[in-house]
Amino acid sequence: MLAAPMAAIHITDIESAINWWRERHPSPDGLRACDEVLALAEVYALMVYHHEADCDEATMPAAALAAWLAWYATTPDAPCIAICSTSQGDAECKGCGRSFEEVRHWQAYSPAQKRMVWRRITMEARAWRFNRYAERARLASGVDHPPADSFGSGAAT
Repeated sequence: MLAAPMAAIHITDIESAINWWRERHPSPDGLRACDEVLALAEVYALMVYHHEADCDEATMPAAALAAWLAWYATTPDAPCIAICSTSQGDAECKGCGRSFEEVRHWQAYSPAQKRMVWRRITMEARAWRFNRYAERARLASGVDHPPADSFGSGAAT
């Protein structure tokens, strides 16, 4: 059995969370950012200073982690598009790009572990959700293994 990915948060996720918070709570005076942006910006600055691409979820300051988790809650949970080839014996799902072990243990993964998998499959862009079924992926709710009929008439057979 493969081990779950190490729980680390990529710098691009920190950036996305900062931008999400800046949009939700813009600076009233153009100088002061909200507390969530300040907490995330401190982590971001240290990552840049130390030339780190990832930060450890377990050692992230509580305020920054809470701000990141609030952003994370707005993202789709699972990349599933209801075309799971791992159920047919494939080691990697043609639909979403996750490995059999990742599909199998998805519910047990932490938010950072899930985002690491999302980043990998997005960077690889081999899964059908990124090409042949991109429209289907745009309609996906983020639920892991949704019923195929939830995608309307474009559902694969």
